[in-house]
Amino acid sequence: MSDAETHSVSVSELTGHIKAILEGTFPSIWVAGEVSDVVRPRSGHVYFTLKDAQSQIRGVMWRTAASRLQEPLKDGQSVLCFGDVEVYAPRGTYQLVVRKVQMQGVGGLQAAFQKLQAKLNDEGLFDAARKRPLPTFPRRIGVITSSSGAAIQDFLKAASHRWRGTEIVVIPSLVQGNEAVSKLVNAIAAAHRYRPQLDALVLARGGGSLEDLWCFNEEAVVRAVAASKIPTVSAIGHEIDVTLCDLAADVRALTPTDGATKVLPDSDSLIRSVQNLGQRLRRNASYMLTSRRERLQALGSRTILKRPHEMVLNRTRQLDDLDARARRAMFGKIKLGRAHLASSAASLSALSPLQVLTRGYSVTLTEEGQAITNASDVKNGQRIQTRLNQGSVWSIIDSQNLSE
Repeated sequence: MSDAETHSVSVSELTGHIKAILEGTFPSIWVAGEVSDVVRPRSGHVYFTLKDAQSQIRGVMWRTAASRLQEPLKDGQSVLCFGDVEVYAPRGTYQLVVRKVQMQGVGGLQAAFQKLQAKLNDEGLFDAARKRPLPTFPRRIGVITSSSGAAIQDFLKAASHRWRGTEIVVIPSLVQGNEAVSKLVNAIAAAHRYRPQLDALVLARGGGSLEDLWCFNEEAVVRAVAASKIPTVSAIGHEIDVTLCDLAADVRALTPTDGATKVLPDSDSLIRSVQNLGQRLRRNASYMLTSRRERLQALGSRTILKRPHEMVLNRTRQLDDLDARARRAMFGKIKLGRAHLASSAASLSALSPLQVLTRGYSVTLTEEGQAITNASDVKNGQRIQTRLNQGSVWSIIDSQNLSE
């Protein structure tokens, strides 16, 4: 047996020594920090991270202690936690088992988040009126994310089940840490230089703590997203994670997988829609053909189309009947008019002054043809005409007697 094997210890022994030293050195202690990554399983226990600007420690509150909280723990809260430092041997990690919590207000990162949010909101960067709709059938999509992260794999897997007719361009960038800010801004600028132009741009990253996602809350990145000329989708973190990029983007997705769902059409849904439309088209076409066929049959049964010559003969007979009736009516009217005319002529003849001449009377007229009824109407030497039943006589006035 070698000397190294003689003096070696097992992992469990080493962990046990560390546990004894750490837990024996640190009695119950108050620890100040900011809460993040709060998880509440159905067991009633509460798991969270307690952090400051440089470090973090995992914390746990067992169900009994958690039930005594006056208000539930929330991400971004600044708290004082009282408890014991404990080594969790199965994982070789240490954690703070918290028995009491005193609320101290909003943590530094949360305060910075709220301050920048209020500033950009006042500038109108989050206004709904600025939001643009995503193209229904995008030809090219840019995805800004870590090329080695799980987010791009989740996005591509979801995209493969949605729509295969779109080119996906991966634009690699850091998505965590201080250097990620400039990388993200440069990646957004690079996306605008692609030709043909991208139809949509997706920022994708998996879940994480507030610190892990903080680069998406930096002002430079948020302004770059808001100024993008390409419709943007923010698919950052999990459902409970909200960043300022989510508010500035045209569309917010809960996860990278949801981002693929938002930006790509659903081929299965479109296929079902096309099938439904096809069925409706066939039904409507069948109905129209049946309706037109029935109408054609109804028209074909009509006499005018079935026996058109017979209808012409019927119309001819009707026309002859009408012609005969018109002739009878016309001749009757003429006969009646002639009789009426003869009666009127007889009455007129009986009243005519010429008719009196046949009985031996005469009528005296001036040269102008006006009847003379008074002796004073003529003068000596004036020519007058006396009209008899047969012919007329012209005379010259020698004298007139006005007394008779």
